[in-house]
Amino acid sequence: MYKKATILLLLSISVSFGQKQGKKYNIRTIAFYNLENLFDTINDVTKNDEASPIMKLKSNKSKVYWDKIDKLSSTIAQIGLDKAKTSPAIIGVSEVENLSVLEDLVKSKHLIKKGYGIIHYDSPDKRGIDVALLYQKRYFKPIYHKVFNPNIYRNNYKVYTRDQLLVSGYLDDELIHVIVNHWPSRSGGEAKSRPLREKAAYQNTKIIEQIREQEPNAKILTMGDFNDDPINSSFKKVLKTKSKKKNVEEGDLYNPYEDLHRRGFNTLAYRDNLNLFDQILFTSQLLDKGEKDFSTYKMYKAMIFNKRFLSDKKGRFKGYPFRSFSNGSYTGGYSDHYPVYIYLIKEKQ
Repeated sequence: MYKKATILLLLSISVSFGQKQGKKYNIRTIAFYNLENLFDTINDVTKNDEASPIMKLKSNKSKVYWDKIDKLSSTIAQIGLDKAKTSPAIIGVSEVENLSVLEDLVKSKHLIKKGYGIIHYDSPDKRGIDVALLYQKRYFKPIYHKVFNPNIYRNNYKVYTRDQLLVSGYLDDELIHVIVNHWPSRSGGEAKSRPLREKAAYQNTKIIEQIREQEPNAKILTMGDFNDDPINSSFKKVLKTKSKKKNVEEGDLYNPYEDLHRRGFNTLAYRDNLNLFDQILFTSQLLDKGEKDFSTYKMYKAMIFNKRFLSDKKGRFKGYPFRSFSNGSYTGGYSDHYPVYIYLIKEKQ
């Protein structure tokens, strides 16, 4: 995995974004990060937050909490830094308990000078974990946001899962729409739980349809921890994603992470299974198919932020994401998922 990461990094470094031709570009990083149980240390009687790993610790809860905040914020500050020269303009996050933990995150020493805004809603998830969007106010101006519950039922009982968060706004001077997801888990097995994620995918299609009713050529990104790989039915049959640029037609969704999955990259590992659940996909309006027309924002590159410090360096889980919690203890790690990100670039006029 490290060899592949090194090759990918070298390829990224070698690209000049057309500087040799005298062109200059705005470069914006769009990212997603599952923060692995970012809960505070206060018992919320309205939620089952007692089930969170930090609440199960017998001591040092506050110390653990602030160490986790420091590690996560330090990681976010580095995503896309080598090309965009700053942290993500927009980053979707999942597995956060409430607005308070997000405020602590963006006020940390690593991020406070970036001026991040927060869009968050409490979701109906039983454990009380939510999705949210963070954005640098100097680059992104939200004008509308709303949550959609996927209304999933199993055996006539409602599945209380995470909402899907839609945020519309202006990235510099261009209107874009971002959907942040955390789809139902694979609890009970992939096959048994598959219909739940297919229903979540269907909710995504309805959100996209709603956007296109008002803006037919909308630039839409949908990101998240989908608990599915790019080749699973939720993507290929419901969202009908395309993995090859040449096959993308007007109105299609392009998923650059399908190719990374095919090449063996992953964003998490569980019981010796490697998966790429964390992805960012987008509509054809953000795709350059070889025309090299960057007069408006287009995706330049999709990547996984899998720096060595984010991986376990020894033991049984060597090479896996360096998680925060394991077997009821704090490990001192970051998250059990790697962040993912894409560069959007636009030629300066």
